[in-house]
Amino acid sequence: MTAASPTSSQILPEKPLTSGTENSFNNASSSSHNGLYDSGPAIQLSENHPNREPQRQRRKWSFKPRKWHDGQEHDWWFASTGIPLLAATLGPLANVLSIAALVSYWRETIYIDGQFVGDFDGVSFKDPHWCYWLNVASLILGFIGNFFLLMNFTQRIRYIIALPMTIFFWYVATALLIGITACMQIYTPPMRPYETYTQGFWYAVIAACIYLVCSMILMINMLGYFLGHYPDTFALTEAQRTLILQTMMFFIWLAGGGAVFSRIETENGTSGWDFVDALYFCDVTILTVGFGDLYPTNDVSRGLIFPYSVGGIIMLGLVISSLNKFVGQLGEENLIQKHVEKQRVRTMDRTVTNSFDLHQREGVSPSRQRHISKADISAPHRANEYPRSAMGNTGRHRAHRSTFRPIPLRPSKPKLLLLREEKDRFDQMRSIQHATHKFKKWWALTLSVIAFGILWCVGAVVFWQCEKTSQDMTYFQALYFCYVSLLTIGYGDLSPKTNAGRAFFVVWSLIAVPTMTVLISDMGDTVISNFKNFITNLADFTVLPKEGIWRSFLDRHPWLLRWMQRRVEKRAAKKRLEKGFPTGPDPESAAAEEEDTAPPNIENLAEEAERDAISDPALDEATLSRKLALAIRNVANDLTHDPPRKYSYEEWVEFTRLIRFTTKSAEEVEAQEEEEGLVEWDWIGEDSPLVSKKAEAEFVLDRLCESLARYMRRKSEAKGAARKQIESLEEKVEELEDLEGEMRREMNSSGANGTGSSRAS
Repeated sequence: MTAASPTSSQILPEKPLTSGTENSFNNASSSSHNGLYDSGPAIQLSENHPNREPQRQRRKWSFKPRKWHDGQEHDWWFASTGIPLLAATLGPLANVLSIAALVSYWRETIYIDGQFVGDFDGVSFKDPHWCYWLNVASLILGFIGNFFLLMNFTQRIRYIIALPMTIFFWYVATALLIGITACMQIYTPPMRPYETYTQGFWYAVIAACIYLVCSMILMINMLGYFLGHYPDTFALTEAQRTLILQTMMFFIWLAGGGAVFSRIETENGTSGWDFVDALYFCDVTILTVGFGDLYPTNDVSRGLIFPYSVGGIIMLGLVISSLNKFVGQLGEENLIQKHVEKQRVRTMDRTVTNSFDLHQREGVSPSRQRHISKADISAPHRANEYPRSAMGNTGRHRAHRSTFRPIPLRPSKPKLLLLREEKDRFDQMRSIQHATHKFKKWWALTLSVIAFGILWCVGAVVFWQCEKTSQDMTYFQALYFCYVSLLTIGYGDLSPKTNAGRAFFVVWSLIAVPTMTVLISDMGDTVISNFKNFITNLADFTVLPKEGIWRSFLDRHPWLLRWMQRRVEKRAAKKRLEKGFPTGPDPESAAAEEEDTAPPNIENLAEEAERDAISDPALDEATLSRKLALAIRNVANDLTHDPPRKYSYEEWVEFTRLIRFTTKSAEEVEAQEEEEGLVEWDWIGEDSPLVSKKAEAEFVLDRLCESLARYMRRKSEAKGAARKQIESLEEKVEELEDLEGEMRREMNSSGANGTGSSRAS
């Protein structure tokens, strides 16, 4: 008999476990696991842990910053580069708007002499003293925050000090502007409809919004630093530094022009301009919109238009060019490289090198492959007879349901690629690069179209709400006005007539017109380029026929070439039947004999030259060393190409030959790969030179220089070995000479002894 098993009362504890006991058991189990790695004393079981759960909750929500290590990849690329540059671009704009809010009053009277006048003809009056001095404080704080951001970019002040100071000062400036605008609305608002707010009030509102947005996005940048996603330095490129400098100079030019034209028109013009009016005039002048609602009224202002407009347009063009270059670099380094890597990994997973691997990856055995094409035909189904129940034909219904079963849907697998040769892998990687290049251009165009649509439609909504009371503007008219402004047409039939509309137009136009310029540039790379190629190809076929164009067209469309070849073969066969069978030698055999006796082509000559080089390694090494020096000079010249030079497969084969000929054994190759870098690579692998961050010419030049260094080192080692061998031979010769001298002396001494003994005898 077997032993009696323990009962449940023997297994279960008499007292139920409390939460503290459960925690102690959990802690004990965790300590037992951690004991594999920690040699400290084990945690004793205890039930007296009342504060363990609150501590665990506090530990769950605790924030532990991580440090960025050298060589770590920047995964928050937009937060590390895009956000600081966006803040550096919008910061000077907010400063200019703060100046406009400070130098103008915030309220005006539009009921003069018993009648209402327009917003631009009203008479402004003073603001409370607290509003003015708080506005001054917000302007000073905004300038200080922008100064710390500039010092952060130039690395004159540490990141951990400069960026928090920028965020703090801009937040305080935002709070002051929001406070005084809210207090103005609550305590001393304009009496409607006889009074209204001026452009200065709306500039203060927009400046507060810009300060707030910049502070919030800079906090995201600081969060990424604390989480260890990038270092505490701004590694700016030349284009990014130029963009910051050009943006600051542009806004200084804009604000300075507003101050100058305001002073000149006030003193010499027929109608005085406030600073906000002159700022609007400078904006429409530099952006070449020119509605005509404001224009110079004296010769001094007209004379200043010549240098001011030229300088402003040049600065605007430089800013747009730098911005376009920066966006292109940012997308190339992050979006495009990630897209290439994603496509490369996907292609790598689908790639096989032989048919056996292809069948194995598809889950099909080669021996069973012939059975796949046969359809599985089931035997004839015979319905069973079921007794009829009281509810009707339920048994037959069950039989019907059991006959048909739903087929489960399986996720479709990506099609495998059979790449047998190395050239196939190279061509596949080139096709990925070509597809990515097209993706880059169309992706940039898509983003530009989306930005254009948002600025167009959202801007139309704002102008519609601002102008519907003054000039009964509809949303369609607002769309028309925004479109005319974006294209810098500026008919002048519609223009901002309210203070809010004019203030918003200055900010909106400074963002929208450069966006429209970038959109036109992206369209030039895609739509306009394709249309130009279409017109050129159409002219090659029709008006200006190009030699060999039909042959190249057939080469690009193999199906059409095969169809025409079949037509030609059928026509030739019909002609042969009409002529009858010829007598004499077969023309095909005669052609084969001519091919046998024909001189060798260039491929045969190349194979023979390679065999001769292999048979004569000294000649091969001397020839390759000269080719190596020549290749280094040619590749160094390719570094100056714009766009960067891309090499063909044949050129890569020659470069690979020049790189590898300086290595001897497999052990030497492996050691040099670990010491100096890559010598062997896979075209679609992660170490492929086609996916390297370097240009192809730079990559090849580095490898060729490494090969030259190995060649010179091997030569010096060979000379040193030969010198040592000569020295060892000289030592051996000296030893032989000494040995020969000793032998001669011994022979002489033995001969002398023999002569003396003979004489004695």
